[in-house]
Amino acid sequence: MSVQNFFTDAEKKQITDAVKAAELNTSGEVRVHVEGKCPEDVLDRAAHWFKTLDMHKTELRNGVLFYLAVDDHKFAILGDAGINAKVPVDFWEQIKGHMLSKFREGRFADGLAEGIRMAGEQLKAHFPHQTDDVNELSDDISFGKK
Repeated sequence: MSVQNFFTDAEKKQITDAVKAAELNTSGEVRVHVEGKCPEDVLDRAAHWFKTLDMHKTELRNGVLFYLAVDDHKFAILGDAGINAKVPVDFWEQIKGHMLSKFREGRFADGLAEGIRMAGEQLKAHFPHQTDDVNELSDDISFGKK
């Protein structure tokens, strides 16, 4: 099965709707990247995709990447320097814990949507939406290879 088919169309919409909702009240940017295999340490791989997706180029360095390697059952959340300076040290681990409980039930889209919502709340608190805010990055899920 292709990694693009891991989520149903309804689940893809649920995830992209969560990204749009999270970004509605913030200047922060959220991306989701899904691939089959994670050929290295999961945080290193997430960092690779963070750079590849140009997430480090946001004006306030407030991008958040949700990375999943579905075949290897690995995932990571990576925040840029701006948001990491504002949230508690264990913030991303707390979100991962909530997501993992959904993932264990096979509810990957629900887990992602909940994690995105939680990240969006912190982005809104620390990086509120500005009248001149521009959506700097795509809201669509990006997919790697199987």
